[in-house]
Amino acid sequence: MQAIVMTGIGGPEVLVAEEVPVPQAGPGEVVIRAEAIPVLFPETKLRSGAFPLGVEPPLVFGFQAAGVVTEVGTDVDPTLLGKRVTVATKGFGAYAEFVSAPATSTTLIPDSLSSADAAAILMSGSVALPLLETARLTGTETVLVEAAATGIGSILTQLAKEYGAARVIATAGGTAKAEQARKLGADEVIDHNDPEWPARLRETLSDTTLDVVFDSIGGPTALDILDLTTPLTGRMLSYGWLSGAPAQLSATDLITRGRTLIGCAGPDWLARVANAHTATLQRAAKGDLAPLVEAVLPLNQAAHAHHLLETRSVLGKLILRPKNSA
Repeated sequence: MQAIVMTGIGGPEVLVAEEVPVPQAGPGEVVIRAEAIPVLFPETKLRSGAFPLGVEPPLVFGFQAAGVVTEVGTDVDPTLLGKRVTVATKGFGAYAEFVSAPATSTTLIPDSLSSADAAAILMSGSVALPLLETARLTGTETVLVEAAATGIGSILTQLAKEYGAARVIATAGGTAKAEQARKLGADEVIDHNDPEWPARLRETLSDTTLDVVFDSIGGPTALDILDLTTPLTGRMLSYGWLSGAPAQLSATDLITRGRTLIGCAGPDWLARVANAHTATLQRAAKGDLAPLVEAVLPLNQAAHAHHLLETRSVLGKLILRPKNSA
């Protein structure tokens, strides 16, 4: 079968199409014939070496896929055979025509939802829903959604008012993404490509404060944003490191300001994300969430997809489609 092998740490060119053996379903596993494979931003960080890989290449790259179950291992429900599902691998192996994954990672795709849309919405929606639940919005809050035009931020922007936000302020990189954030529901948008964007945010807030911050940027600006939150009740939900580093905050910063930082990571958090998979796909199938697919590319263009994603110019999800998909 054709698969995308990560030959080493480096630029997109380390992702190479090769012929590899078809995987078999071990105990507790399924194999799917992949129809749609999302290209995820964290994958670009692992490929480049910005995040630790954990294993040595070469290896078949990729974390998630959507497709049809073709084989089940022992102790797996045989009725899964022939069903369309999304899967999450144990770490790698999704950029391929056939993908093996734990059966516990499967989520049935509703009939009315395409495999491409399911692949596009799965990660972003499954992270956004627990974030919104954790924020405990009451209908009065001003919230800040960082990187609001794409990925998880786009889902937060779509749903924030449904979950109780009164005012949604967004950040986005550039004019096109700012317009996208407004279409998704943001009331005001700040360009975070401007190094002084926290100051622009302060001007936008005027005499008000932020009640909730969905922090995907992290880095040194987090402290500036913390100072714009509401004393005693202001809370920052930290879930991303788009700046390349987590929020640069100390316990002293939080205690002396009377603010709360909620870390949205770790095994328990990932369990909540996994539990949100079904709700995410069901909401997308009903039209409550827009998957925002930017383009569907052949599997052998994985390196090109990584290049496009790293330019930060795409407004939606990039999906890889194997040549054997229906």
